[in-house]
Amino acid sequence: MGSNMAENHPVGFQWVMEARLRGAKVMHVDPRFTRTSATAHLHVPIRAGTDIAFLGGLANYILQNERYFKEYLVNYTNAPVIVSEKFADTEDLDGLFSGWDPESGSYDVSTWQYEGLQVSAAAGKREMGGATGEQAHYAQGGELEGGEPPAIDETLQHPRCVFQLLKKHFRRYTPEMVEKICGCPKEQFLEVAETLCENSGREKTSAFVYSVGWTQHTVGVQNIRAASIVQLLLGNIGRPGGGILALRGHASIQGSTDIPTLYNILPGYIPMPHAHAHTSLDLFVERNSSRAGYWGNMRSYMVSLLKAYWGDAATEENDFCFDYLPRLTGDHSIYPAIMGMVDGRVKGFFVMGENPAVGAANGKLQRLALANLEWLVVRDMTEVETASFWYDAPEIETGELKTEEIKTEVFFLPAASHVEKEGSFTNTQRLLQWREKAVEPRGDCRSDLWFMYHLGRRIREKLAGSTDPKDRPVLDLTWDYPTEGEIEEPSAEAVLREINGWDAGGRALSGYTELKDDGSTACGCWIYCGVYADETNQANRRRPGSEQSWVAPEWGWAWPMNRRIIYNRASADPQGRPWSERKKYVWWDEEQKRWVGHDIPDFQADKPPDYVPPEGARAEKAIRGDKPFIMQADGRGWLYVPAGLVDGPFPTHYEAHESPFENPLYRQQANPVRQRFPRPDNPYNPSGSEVFPCVLTTYRLTEHHTAGGMTRTVPHLSELQPEMFCEVSPELAEERGLQNGGWATIVTARTAIEARVLVTDRLAPLKVQGRVVHQVGLPYHWGSKGLVTGDSANDLLGLVLDPNVHIGEYKTATCDIRPGRRPRGAALLRLIEDYRRRASRNGGGAS
Repeated sequence: MGSNMAENHPVGFQWVMEARLRGAKVMHVDPRFTRTSATAHLHVPIRAGTDIAFLGGLANYILQNERYFKEYLVNYTNAPVIVSEKFADTEDLDGLFSGWDPESGSYDVSTWQYEGLQVSAAAGKREMGGATGEQAHYAQGGELEGGEPPAIDETLQHPRCVFQLLKKHFRRYTPEMVEKICGCPKEQFLEVAETLCENSGREKTSAFVYSVGWTQHTVGVQNIRAASIVQLLLGNIGRPGGGILALRGHASIQGSTDIPTLYNILPGYIPMPHAHAHTSLDLFVERNSSRAGYWGNMRSYMVSLLKAYWGDAATEENDFCFDYLPRLTGDHSIYPAIMGMVDGRVKGFFVMGENPAVGAANGKLQRLALANLEWLVVRDMTEVETASFWYDAPEIETGELKTEEIKTEVFFLPAASHVEKEGSFTNTQRLLQWREKAVEPRGDCRSDLWFMYHLGRRIREKLAGSTDPKDRPVLDLTWDYPTEGEIEEPSAEAVLREINGWDAGGRALSGYTELKDDGSTACGCWIYCGVYADETNQANRRRPGSEQSWVAPEWGWAWPMNRRIIYNRASADPQGRPWSERKKYVWWDEEQKRWVGHDIPDFQADKPPDYVPPEGARAEKAIRGDKPFIMQADGRGWLYVPAGLVDGPFPTHYEAHESPFENPLYRQQANPVRQRFPRPDNPYNPSGSEVFPCVLTTYRLTEHHTAGGMTRTVPHLSELQPEMFCEVSPELAEERGLQNGGWATIVTARTAIEARVLVTDRLAPLKVQGRVVHQVGLPYHWGSKGLVTGDSANDLLGLVLDPNVHIGEYKTATCDIRPGRRPRGAALLRLIEDYRRRASRNGGGAS
């Protein structure tokens, strides 16, 4: 669901096919019938942007028919926990939760707390929250008395226990309502629900697989939350064959989140300090650690990270150089930065392995931003559109940009490909694997590691001798990696060893439990600690599966501590016994007084199931022996989120920012705290507008990769998919006069693009709220460079984001479609202006 795995993750999909051969049932919920659908037992069509209605329907089916795994639910989730009487649900407030402030466009989450108890976020307390999503991004797990909420009802009957609130919240998500919102036949929904229930419990588990089809929405985080509720109800978390599996878009997207390219976290999901909230290390630790759970060791993780960054310069006397870290002052994510470029506040931009001129929403705004910079550095393997915008952007043709007037100084630097460099990559199951260099990079091509290391080295050389205090953080950095060869390529293995960390004697650490808060250990990423244990590159292990157990612990290394399933204590019952012999994974061995099994237990190995924390216990010692979710202060999986999300403790169906329909469940149309940018250069289609009656959704193809920079230059791939196209149903083609193989123009308030028409039954019309809606499918790989060129689908999209993580709503918008090629030059601008005028007259529902 939210994924076309067969086409976009074909190597991983071989295991789905092997599971099917062994008897597994595969179901695919997706707007399009794809190659994934063709291999599934059941394909369920769904309107793009209605995933929570479908998942909420599954939760309601499980609850109403009592198909939940009760012993798991009562002991391992917060279902029995009683919530504050101040809390009011969307069922009470017509689509809003209590605490809504229309003035600020944000929630006061104090009413969402447990009864008589303040709870802190497990994955980010947004003190600076609001509609813009500005956040302090705390990582604490909650201050809970004795590690356990004081008010629980294990009978699940209390009207304010999480279980009863969950039933109330989803009670109207009936099969009939799912059909009405999503457009899928009720019978198909029921088949999915019943199959999921039949294949969950003591003897069986089921898994969800998703990709950006879930994340790229204004409710992206809540889509995944909804699936987590379903899986917790069914007991499918922490057990083999269960889980919610995120399929990343590149080989190391997981790695670039763990050791982040994100603005608001440090390595290992430690929050970035906030300028106004974290004036000292002690204050930072106090606000970002919890008394119970592994976040209780925040000081050890943070001090070890600071020691990795600044080595001998980081001492207890100077707060371990905590003041050297940059500070957040608000939302510094990419789209506000892009608008900062347009508005003249951001002067320079590094682009490495990205191509925002084609690959980001509202392509025109991206290119106007690039044209307003003082300097731009693009590192890539080919001259991508972001490097060439100054002479071939579409806005050159329309007259909105003129090459001679663009003052941006563009530096295009050639990059090495993945076969021309070594290093580790971390893929979707947290698995680090080592890649050897196959060939030397040609000419001036260089790896990212080479570029960043030598850029840092040159900056330090220029600052040498400076007495200005602002230069000390750069000068004091530990920037001394060994280099090899004529081009002085830094050692990737030395970087991995630094990430692993070492003790005061220089010995490589074996795991994060060895980290200290006194400055005697250094570690570049606490969750990766152990990847270089025993002075061995654990990521470089390649023992064949036939020579080891089915868990394959000696192929690469998985964080944390080489555990292949996180929270695997949940694979055993509260007494430590396997739920069933068939699904045994880790269990308590009474003779050895240890947790044993097929995997490394994600739990203190010697903590017995009947362990009760003594008074004053902290960190992992404050977690009970029968509570598997060790990153939460209460050790429970959260069906209800009392803190940590800015848009609600329960997932709620909201219509997309641009939708042809009104929300049939609530008066509140769309996510009230979605991040909007209402500016003249980012116009929106009005929801419910007859001028934009179709649903638009974007996707990728097997033959091309992301924005196309790596594939549109390859002859055989270009031949396989030579032109930008749009998928439409035969009914829509007939209604609009579209010819298979001919041209169509797709229009939004941002711009219009042209595409070849592919008339296909794979994108069938859906009946929603009593009327037919058509969906238009658009791959997004084309641009102006390469062997095959074409218009970019992302040019059609506006900037509107999920408020928690600032990801764009790429997967659903509204549009119009008409036969023929789009106008050129100024005529294109006139066409768009005419659409905007008509849409403003036509109006529409709330947007």
